Amino acid sequence: MKRKPFLLLGLVTAACALSVQAQTLRWASQGDPMTMDPHSQNESMTNMINGQVYERLTKRDKNLTIGPGLATEWTQVSPLVWRFKLRPGVKFHDGSPFTADDVVFSINRAKELVSQFSVYAQAVGVPKKLDDLTVEFQLASFNPIFLQHLDTVFIMSKSWSEKNKVVKPQDFKNKEETYAALNANGTGPFMLVSRQPAIKTSFKRNPAWWGNWEGNVQEIVFSQISNDATRLAALVSGEIDFVLDPAPRDVPRLRSTPGVKIIDGPENRLVFISMDQARDKLLYGNVPGDKNPFKDQRVRKALYQAVDIETMRTKLMNGLSVPTGGLTPSPLGSYNDPVIESRYPFDIAAARKLMADAGYADGFEVTLDCPNNRYINDEEICIALATMWAQLKVKVKVNAMPRSLFFPKVEKMDTSMYMYGWGGAITDAETMMTPVLRNRGEKGVGYYNYGNVRNDKFDQLAGQSTLEADPKKREQLIKAALAEHKEQVHIIPLHRQVIPWAARSNVTVVHRADNWFEVPWVTIGAK
Repeated sequence: MKRKPFLLLGLVTAACALSVQAQTLRWASQGDPMTMDPHSQNESMTNMINGQVYERLTKRDKNLTIGPGLATEWTQVSPLVWRFKLRPGVKFHDGSPFTADDVVFSINRAKELVSQFSVYAQAVGVPKKLDDLTVEFQLASFNPIFLQHLDTVFIMSKSWSEKNKVVKPQDFKNKEETYAALNANGTGPFMLVSRQPAIKTSFKRNPAWWGNWEGNVQEIVFSQISNDATRLAALVSGEIDFVLDPAPRDVPRLRSTPGVKIIDGPENRLVFISMDQARDKLLYGNVPGDKNPFKDQRVRKALYQAVDIETMRTKLMNGLSVPTGGLTPSPLGSYNDPVIESRYPFDIAAARKLMADAGYADGFEVTLDCPNNRYINDEEICIALATMWAQLKVKVKVNAMPRSLFFPKVEKMDTSMYMYGWGGAITDAETMMTPVLRNRGEKGVGYYNYGNVRNDKFDQLAGQSTLEADPKKREQLIKAALAEHKEQVHIIPLHRQVIPWAARSNVTVVHRADNWFEVPWVTIGAK
């Protein structure tokens, strides 16, 4: 009889140990976050990982609606002034208090030229501390999507940044190494425990987090598993709990695999091809007369019309794509305009005529730069395009590489032709037009226009829409701008992704249209 309490105690202890073990989320993806610096690289995986540690003034719910985050309320005092009340009692992971000084510092840090968030931070104006828990933003001009822009900037600790000499963002493209690249100090639900790039990144729950936990995850272990088959085998065997990016060809099999489930939905992301349209001679190509064929709209349109997008959707993407002629991550960006959203038809004969009319009946050679661990089937898509464009006698060399090499390369505009994708939580056209499609300019305008496209008519229309307060007038400006860009075929849109996630059957997750994995919502049940 005396031994029974000890036996019961042992059983309870064992059960608790299993429970804690079960609440460790083992998560894998083909790629790895590029840096822990939250203002350096504006890339979805990097933002998602950093979003476990850092927070913004606002926060999006399961339907992407903006609500309170580190700010509890806000008021638009006038068309050019916004005032925010900050959440009291919040502390950074090092125990230091969160105040208005950190907000002002973070916004200004994100405005630095080396930050890929500069265009958004510039758009929210000048931050000013009114008191420890009040910040005001003074805009130079009206911003119709001010809150959407503000929702992109993570808040860092001013004192921690100064102490560790990271008052400016990491210059990733020039391979700068900083303390913030491997270490983190936010206010968010999880604390960074260790960072081993391309191997493993681990986190533990922040016991002092101000937010509400819907899930039960205590620890996160994130691993990069580049090989699709290896990643799949790890999930099926139970070695990992969640895969952000199962290969489309594996999804039908996973749907019928015991112990595994698929959670999928459309993503606000446009995948497209862009080209150098500025240089007189291509950096990477062999063209008769040493010209740049991409400066000719007929060549760009010919390549567009040689893309068999339906075969790509059914054979390569296994139905996990929505072909489009649109130029925004979501059709809401074009107000679902059927003309803007429609594709130029797949027509090899018309494409060959355009090539001949442009003087390239015998084609040319060019290198197509692609990531091989960023978008769904990214390298495979590029290989498929090379095959399709061979019908126009265009010889394409596919230069595929990991995202850690790809993004710095194109950021330096060291490319003649490249695959890219753009998306996220914002569905407004502004988030595509200003940073990606507009002429390269000051304050982050056209920062991601790595083909150095210049279209003054489009740029003027897009610039006017950025400042227009009247919704109807703004809609007309946006549609006119997108129609101009589409007619000139400055980019070749392919599709919007449909994102499948794969998880063990005992793991409950919430799939959002921005492909954001929110761990505080994750519940790990009994196996």
